[in-house]
Amino acid sequence: MAHTFPALGLGSDMLDPLRHPTRDFFVCDIFDALPKDDMASMEHPMFSLSTRPDKRILSYEHNGTEITVTPSVKGLATLHDKDILIYCISQLMAALNAGREISRTLTLRAHDLLVATNRETSGDGYKRLREAFERLAGTRITTNMMTGGQEVTSGFGLIESWQIVRASRGGRMVSVSVVLSEWLFRAVESKSVLTLSTDYFRLRKPLERRIYELARKHCGRQKSWRVSVEVLLKKSGSASPRRVFRKMIRDMIKADHLPGYEMSEEEGDLIRFSARGSVVEDALHLPPLSNDAIEAARALAPGMDVYVLEAEWRDFWARSGKPRLRSSDAAFVGFVKARGESER
Repeated sequence: MAHTFPALGLGSDMLDPLRHPTRDFFVCDIFDALPKDDMASMEHPMFSLSTRPDKRILSYEHNGTEITVTPSVKGLATLHDKDILIYCISQLMAALNAGREISRTLTLRAHDLLVATNRETSGDGYKRLREAFERLAGTRITTNMMTGGQEVTSGFGLIESWQIVRASRGGRMVSVSVVLSEWLFRAVESKSVLTLSTDYFRLRKPLERRIYELARKHCGRQKSWRVSVEVLLKKSGSASPRRVFRKMIRDMIKADHLPGYEMSEEEGDLIRFSARGSVVEDALHLPPLSNDAIEAARALAPGMDVYVLEAEWRDFWARSGKPRLRSSDAAFVGFVKARGESER
């Protein structure tokens, strides 16, 4: 029997606030791309979940995949540092989908990166951004995992290099040039990426972000995914003992603010992740979508998880004041079409 906790909606009081509310959080007007993450680092733990300098050497092995993560003197790259890579991947995928040539070198506006990832744009925000670049460049990965259809045992940095191109008179970063690793660039070229909910950047705790990544990666085209606490602990990269980790997962189940997914605990020390479109209370005020609408959405957004799209559309409808719809099917298909056009 499954043990579920009362649904609390998306728990907006437990998420970070929208620091830049004037921008449309469903269509990223700043860089005209939805946030995207590479599937390999969503599947395997490559980032520290610590909020303090972490100078451990991390080792991971699962089903033949081996990863060793070695820190620099600045410590391991953290899951919050990964925002930079998500931003870079999103930029590259938008260019690729638009038919433009891409390269490993990107020049970014620091302010745009901070706004797109829901970060503060204060002086401290720029300082933390610089520290994140230093950790990303210094952290070394040795692995045999697949990327872009190739299995190569290699060592690399998460980014090859970075350079401040312009700085304001006060020394604040204005733009920065980033050279991505060949390994990460191959993932982009082969489109081995998945779209994330923009509420990902509002998740406060690194573990919440990591659990969301795993749910997004494994639910994929299915409505739910079951995993043991033991395997979830291993895949998360958490250093906590199993009993402490289980307590943190139960706290997440109670909080119920994982974007797009509901979590529940089942007998046998199992955790189930279910697509939120069928369980969000607000969404229940809309009728179920027809099979024709679901298939039309699949045709408009090939490779995307149609149930995640449905969950985001229902959440968007709720946030918009629950307007009366003449046709839920037409509204959903229109939403998916608009999102697809924003990526071209």
